[in-house]
Amino acid sequence: MYSPRKRFGAFIAPFHPTHENPTAALHRDLELVEFLDRLGYEEAWIGEHHSAGYEIIASPEVFIAGAAERTRHIRLGTGVSSLPYHHPLMLADRIMQLDHQTRGRVMFGVGPGALPSDAFMMGIEVAKQRDMMDEAIGVLVPLLRGETVSHSSEWFELREARLQLTPYTRPHVEIAVASQVSPAGARAAGKHGLSLLSIGATSTGGFNALATNWQICTDKAEEYGQTVDREGWRLVGPMHVAETREQARKNVAFGLRDWLRYFQEVAALPLAPPGNLDEAVDALIGSGLAVIGDPDDAAAQLARLEEQSGGFGCFLHMAHNWADFEATKRSYELFARYVAPRFQQGNTGRENSMEWAAENRPAFIGAVTQAIGNELQKHNKEMVEKKKPTGEAA
Repeated sequence: MYSPRKRFGAFIAPFHPTHENPTAALHRDLELVEFLDRLGYEEAWIGEHHSAGYEIIASPEVFIAGAAERTRHIRLGTGVSSLPYHHPLMLADRIMQLDHQTRGRVMFGVGPGALPSDAFMMGIEVAKQRDMMDEAIGVLVPLLRGETVSHSSEWFELREARLQLTPYTRPHVEIAVASQVSPAGARAAGKHGLSLLSIGATSTGGFNALATNWQICTDKAEEYGQTVDREGWRLVGPMHVAETREQARKNVAFGLRDWLRYFQEVAALPLAPPGNLDEAVDALIGSGLAVIGDPDDAAAQLARLEEQSGGFGCFLHMAHNWADFEATKRSYELFARYVAPRFQQGNTGRENSMEWAAENRPAFIGAVTQAIGNELQKHNKEMVEKKKPTGEAA
């Protein structure tokens, strides 16, 4: 029996430096999703950000609508919708519309909001964002199931609210809650029986908290009479894969400095190590935060995550644009060709078939040799018969 098929995809914030043309950058993001679809990746998640200049998609729903028309198979998720920034009815309505437009390919990732600068501009207290997220999830789930909801809150109100469309995906669109080091996401996912999206899975804190967060998720699910499934658990981490480690390091010199500057000086997330480029690359690799190497290095990272977590359903590449676009696409291609099959049992049947054929090669060669010999004997006999003189007529 085969185990469940490991899924792979991309988590596209996206990250684009301020010296690039933003229009071209957005279209390149769309092109990347098309490319991933052709390579057979299963998922792409699109971020929502409103400040700091580097992560430039404000509406994942608008992006998903465009990407859905360009792709055939890949599932498309909000990665994530920042719930405190939206009235739940409006957000649920947009997601329900996408569920129909994509014929069931949309996923709904939710979170409290990653950039404090976003919340500041809207007058939202950062300390309240996680509680606001949990409250919003409490009404979004029944709304997306087609139920009627009334709810009074400090920041939104619903009066016999219902969506006009019934769900295309039954019972509702898959909902995944973002989690980093804080247990808030795991608690909310378990409480409502939703999927878990571990965005900082390879950071030191996020990696160390993987098993704990899943336990929190399952404990909360049991407390509230819900069920959660590891197949719905996504882990996110950055990778750049090349044919060799040396080539991978050369490739990331293209854009890694911009990414480091953003996380060292702008974003309120302690992801980037200090030091010059070479020191930063060494630190990213040495800490386990990133893979900058060959396909074997990528496979080792996945094995490490599998062991630490106890098992998960999908790994998402954190799209980072450290390399130029051609090298970036090559990285995804190398992963799809040489890494993903190791975790999907993609070649198990082929390997078993080759091993069986090799073990039985002597017998098969013998059979072929015998068959050829028989044909030669048959042919020679026919030639002899043809050379015999014909008898005289009576």
